[in-house]
Amino acid sequence: MRDLTVSLVQTTLQWESPADNRQHFEKLLLNYTETTDLFVLPEMFTTGFSMNALANAEPVGGETYRWMQQLATELDTAIAGSVAIAVDGQVFNRMLFASPQGITHYDKRHLFRMAGEHKRYAQGDERVIVEWRDWRIKLEICYDLRFPVFSRNREDYDLLLYVANWPGKRASHWRALLPARAIENSACVVGVNRIGADAKGWEYKGDSLAIDAQGNIQVDMANHEGIHSTVFSAEALLKWREQFPANLDSDGFTLNLGGPLPQD
Repeated sequence: MRDLTVSLVQTTLQWESPADNRQHFEKLLLNYTETTDLFVLPEMFTTGFSMNALANAEPVGGETYRWMQQLATELDTAIAGSVAIAVDGQVFNRMLFASPQGITHYDKRHLFRMAGEHKRYAQGDERVIVEWRDWRIKLEICYDLRFPVFSRNREDYDLLLYVANWPGKRASHWRALLPARAIENSACVVGVNRIGADAKGWEYKGDSLAIDAQGNIQVDMANHEGIHSTVFSAEALLKWREQFPANLDSDGFTLNLGGPLPQD
């Protein structure tokens, strides 16, 4: 296992403007001069957190799929972020993890009912872990952060990755829960949020964070725009797990992902 360099990309988003947002992110990534293993973009980075699901949804293999694959190949790195994707008449808030080898996806499990997301998007029903450069990375989206059972480490991941559109009025929740997920799962955690305001008037303060397995913050972007990279030490992670094997005392459980969540 080798060290992993992760780059957090925190910026504003243009409302429901996929081409403009892709162009903006492409400029940021191409102008970034440091070497990295993974760029992390926010949730719904092509549109903002829009409930116009059908109007904004792209097909599988569509423009953003191709753009991410091409850019990941050109930069010889991985790129992660979520977009609205249409599949057989349904729309998913889908996190794409693109690398030169292809694209893996995760469909958001916990849909944010307070904004009506559960009525406009289909619910995911799988835990998804991708292997990239010796690291096992679990993919999650925004509201998933509030559900620790779903995030529970079964000794099958090393990095827990969140992309989000998390409003500033609940920033204290975000800043408390991300370190908690790192500590309780003995895993590194990255959470990337957006900044600025959307068309609905919601303000986003950013607070994108990178945290080691002991809950120590390696990157805190506060409200700053740009890209900030950090290196997660494989040696430090493995040493901590050996010194503090709390997983050996954890409670067994069964996670039922088979049925839909309540809609009302």
